[in-house]
Amino acid sequence: MPQVILQYMLYLAVLLGLAYPLGGYVARVMNGERCPLDRVASPVEHGICRVLSVDPDEEMDWKRYLVCVLAFSAVSLVVVMAILMCQGGLPGNPDHVGGMGAALAFNTAVSFVTNTNWQAYAGETALSWFSQAVGLTVQNFVTPAVAIGVLFALIRGFVRTDGEGLGNFWNDLIRSVLHVLLPLSLVMAVLLMAGGVVQGTGATRYVTLREPIAVDASGDVIANADIDEAAGTVSVDGVTVDDATIVTEEAVPQGLAASQVAIKQLGTNGGGYFGTNSAYPLENPTPFTNLLEVIAILLIPCALCFSFGICVGNKRQGWAMCAAMGVCLLVALAVIAVSEQCGTAALSQGGSVDLSWSGQAGGNMEGKEARFGIVSSSVWAAFTTAASNGSVNCMHDSLTPLGGMMCMLLIQLGEVVFGGAGCGLYGMLGFAILTVFIAGLMVGRTPEFLGKKVEPYEMRWSVLACLATPMAILVGSGIAALVPGVADSLTNSGAHGFSELLYAFSSAGGNNGSAFAGLSADTAFLDVSLGLVMLFARFLPMASVLAIGGSLSCKRKVAASAGTLRTDGPMFVFLLVFIVILIGALSFFPALSLGPIAEFLGVAA
Repeated sequence: MPQVILQYMLYLAVLLGLAYPLGGYVARVMNGERCPLDRVASPVEHGICRVLSVDPDEEMDWKRYLVCVLAFSAVSLVVVMAILMCQGGLPGNPDHVGGMGAALAFNTAVSFVTNTNWQAYAGETALSWFSQAVGLTVQNFVTPAVAIGVLFALIRGFVRTDGEGLGNFWNDLIRSVLHVLLPLSLVMAVLLMAGGVVQGTGATRYVTLREPIAVDASGDVIANADIDEAAGTVSVDGVTVDDATIVTEEAVPQGLAASQVAIKQLGTNGGGYFGTNSAYPLENPTPFTNLLEVIAILLIPCALCFSFGICVGNKRQGWAMCAAMGVCLLVALAVIAVSEQCGTAALSQGGSVDLSWSGQAGGNMEGKEARFGIVSSSVWAAFTTAASNGSVNCMHDSLTPLGGMMCMLLIQLGEVVFGGAGCGLYGMLGFAILTVFIAGLMVGRTPEFLGKKVEPYEMRWSVLACLATPMAILVGSGIAALVPGVADSLTNSGAHGFSELLYAFSSAGGNNGSAFAGLSADTAFLDVSLGLVMLFARFLPMASVLAIGGSLSCKRKVAASAGTLRTDGPMFVFLLVFIVILIGALSFFPALSLGPIAEFLGVAA
């Protein structure tokens, strides 16, 4: 047990140790200060600005900033959808993959444009490397950059006065890509290639199996088969199996995986190059690559907390945001870890789980890779659902009921437990504004946050930002549950089947992208409905945050007094965590009761 605890502590220590200095660097980049990479990146930045006729010093109000965000995202959506539908006639397609259908292309394009990366397809069979690299990987860079820009627009709203503007969207987009996301991705891609992640443009390779296997007419492997390759026959216990096929080769897909995996993790995107995502050996082959990828998931969201503290002139504010997010993450990780280590109630009955041997992993190993085990799988499950990442190295459908519930709840809280790059922190700042407003009502004072008074205008937008995710998830999953054909897409029935459906819409509404893997989501209704949920949950909070920033930028700062609530201390951290959990519990407890809670109680009984 001490060794297991040390493993968990190692992940958290490495994350914090890397995030703190990165936060200072990002703050300098977004504030336009001198940075180590200026000599290389600045000429490229100035060249792009000249080509696009962008004046980086031109200030935008919140409405113009929002129009630029929406216009850029709309163009990106159309371009990606066109690439996916026409990939059969485009270059970079050595396996001759055909174009996607309109509904699936819409779903996939929306998914990557909104930084959700929900995937209703298998990347190695449904996409060419051109579509992966030019269509999806490009979006993996620009979509987190959009969210980082919106975050710093909000931060400028807190810092500036007299309506000075919120910055320039195009400048924020270019700087965050060139100075932050691209350099980090290059370093990580090289490390991943060194660790064995594939990177190439060749066609699928075929290798000879050391031992042939036999499959039946349905493609299922025949257990205990006696294979006679010379005669071409397959028998089981002396009985010949008709229509059996002997398989002697295995397809090994190739592609530009390392470069996409690097930014999919750093940008909290999560869309896997291969169908089974980071559980696939060519995408995440070793414990070393696993450590790199799982730390990268929360690296930028955690670093942005410290960037926030530096930009507002109070580093304690950044630590307070990080602490509030960290408390939620630690509680969720503890529940997942204990649940998975103990195993399911069904396995525990009658001593079915043997823990007597020191080499036995014990607990719930179903759906987990043996090379990672329970600890690495639990950490990944917590990190990827705390962020809007969605990549997986184990199957969440095979988690214990409580373990799966915590993953689902982390998503449902609305990207605020670190969340996505940029969007996680501005989501938590929305909750912070809500918290100071409630605290102000309790003591009868006008609420203040970072020296700016919080008034009804800001509160209305904050409520919209905080409730956008619950509205999208509950309305979307409620409608889907009433559609008869949706039930046919579920692998399971009953409480677990409802959990699969609820998780899918939670993943879409929380801009996460992971799945319980028990839902066959490639139907026209689900493709379109999940796509609409992603759009709603992505852009309504963005509009709300920019409106808040625009309003705050017009206000003068007020001096703190004896009655001002400190927002950088333990009391505020406690109140903030309480409000986040309270809203999450009130919004989703009825739905969770029908799914994972009912399943847990039913299995335990």
